Amino acid sequence: MANKHMGIPRTPLKLNSLCASNTHDNNNTRVITMNCFRDILRKGGSAVDAAIAALLCTSIINPQSAGIGGGVIFTVMDSSGKVKIINSRETVPRKVNSDLFKSCRKTTEWSKEWLEDRGWIGVPGEIRGYEAAHRLYGKLPWADLFQPTIKLAREGFPIPYYQGQHIPRINNTSIRELYLDKNGNLLKTGDTVKFEKLADTLETIANEGPDVFYNGTIAKNLISDIQDAGGKLTLEDLASYQANVTDAWNISLGEYKLYFPPPPSGGAILSLILNIMKGYKMNSEPKTTDEKILFYHRYIEALKFANGLKKYIRDPNFSSDKMAKNLIEDSFADSKRSLISSDKTHDPQYYGDTSHMDSIGTTHVSVLAEDGSAVSVTSSINDEFGSRVLSPSTGIILNNQLTDFCNRTNSVSPGERPPSNMAPSVLKSPSKTLVIGGSGSEMIPPAVASVRMHGTHKGAITY
Repeated sequence: MANKHMGIPRTPLKLNSLCASNTHDNNNTRVITMNCFRDILRKGGSAVDAAIAALLCTSIINPQSAGIGGGVIFTVMDSSGKVKIINSRETVPRKVNSDLFKSCRKTTEWSKEWLEDRGWIGVPGEIRGYEAAHRLYGKLPWADLFQPTIKLAREGFPIPYYQGQHIPRINNTSIRELYLDKNGNLLKTGDTVKFEKLADTLETIANEGPDVFYNGTIAKNLISDIQDAGGKLTLEDLASYQANVTDAWNISLGEYKLYFPPPPSGGAILSLILNIMKGYKMNSEPKTTDEKILFYHRYIEALKFANGLKKYIRDPNFSSDKMAKNLIEDSFADSKRSLISSDKTHDPQYYGDTSHMDSIGTTHVSVLAEDGSAVSVTSSINDEFGSRVLSPSTGIILNNQLTDFCNRTNSVSPGERPPSNMAPSVLKSPSKTLVIGGSGSEMIPPAVASVRMHGTHKGAITY
């Protein structure tokens, strides 16, 4: 979430900072990712070009968390300060099973079997998202963005630590075929892995354009594999998929404006947390033990109210966003703050609490360029290795994103995007910019809010 400062010498576009975060991340992963986009910057690529290249690279470095079989949300600020949202998360297919949501997990107890129902696979939106972002903000040719990842996938690389930790868990799934050595044994951390079939797929998309994924040979092969595995997606689902480009929502935080995606993302929940805490008008970090106890008590209470309101985060194309708009108003935050006691807590019903799914996937990339443009982008296939379904003819790992509807609704409509905790954001003042987001599902809004409240960006926010 917090940015690492890195200068790229002798490049037409100087990158002030780039950060790639993942629920399964380490320094080696970041180094490999940075190598993927370095040439993009040297060629004069934009911040969006760099972000797309980084996401593509991350899809093979951390395939358990993200990839082109999933979906993505971009928050992009151009050099003039105008902010747009590109939501290309997965959508509900036309032939979704009406009884699917009866199998949703009802408690927080971990269980794997129900998550692997092929009915949870949503229509992948990742490539359409890249297409929209590149059309609006890209500078380099489309194909150039894919070359570093194609090369890495074809030639192979040492399996990073966290990818290696997850390999034994897919031993009984189709994905294991990606990780077998010549003797039929599973690869492990440090062994060289190649994703040659995926490299072929990426090369085809690079050369023929995004439509080949949604209308061409890749679409036909992908749908055939999904249906063979028991999934419900059709060629019509892919052909009709479109990314959604909208204006960002925003709230004021002192001299700053926070820009974030509207529903069905988690931006409104993040803004509510920050607005509740803003009202306490703290002028400095809590220092004494009593001050810290009170601060964190209030913060946790704010999180409880925010969690109880997630049920109002739905796709506005299929339900009213009136309540979600209320969540970002100061007056609404004031009303919730008035219900917070400084010396006691309450039962879950007091906060409107309902249990929600807690997926563990997701990856995030933040880019801040010298010209003032910024990209905050979060990508996911949802759970660990998504649906655990591999398309053998394309090398694509499919999402299980429809589980995000669990415990939030009893019915869905074809084309509807699931609610999300993703909150890729840009915080902007006349002189400073913070590009931020996170990974980790339910942990994203509270974690990002915590970073902002603690003034990570050189005192960016004072409460």
